[in-house]
Amino acid sequence: MMKTVAQSCEQCLEQFSTALEDLKIYAGRGESSVRTESKARELISHFETVHELALKVMAKYFEKQGKGPFSGSRDATVEAFHAELIDNGKGWLDMVIDRIQYNPIYPMDTQQTFLENIRNRYIRMFDRFENTMGKKLDE
Repeated sequence: MMKTVAQSCEQCLEQFSTALEDLKIYAGRGESSVRTESKARELISHFETVHELALKVMAKYFEKQGKGPFSGSRDATVEAFHAELIDNGKGWLDMVIDRIQYNPIYPMDTQQTFLENIRNRYIRMFDRFENTMGKKLDE
């Protein structure tokens, strides 16, 4: 059995940055193209990947600090806010709630709000997180 090498916080941040770049490219492909159900699901899938990787970066960072593990994304988000890894605690908690509430069987109108939040709020929040983490890891 092969042992998997634990990823460093820096490696996790690199993965996050790559996924964030993909999300931005996908989100920027023209809002009109996300009118279809499959395009909407793809955008949400890209978003979920980036959010998971952000949480993984936080977990690795806190592990390095001797904190954690946390019982869920809400706890990790609150801790990240207190540690100043994120600057918009409410926005990040909204992100967690949007993910919990998102269900592919809901009608498009509830999905539309989630898609707008991804484009108009969450990508910018991910950008700021990427920036902050880059600085923290350079310290």
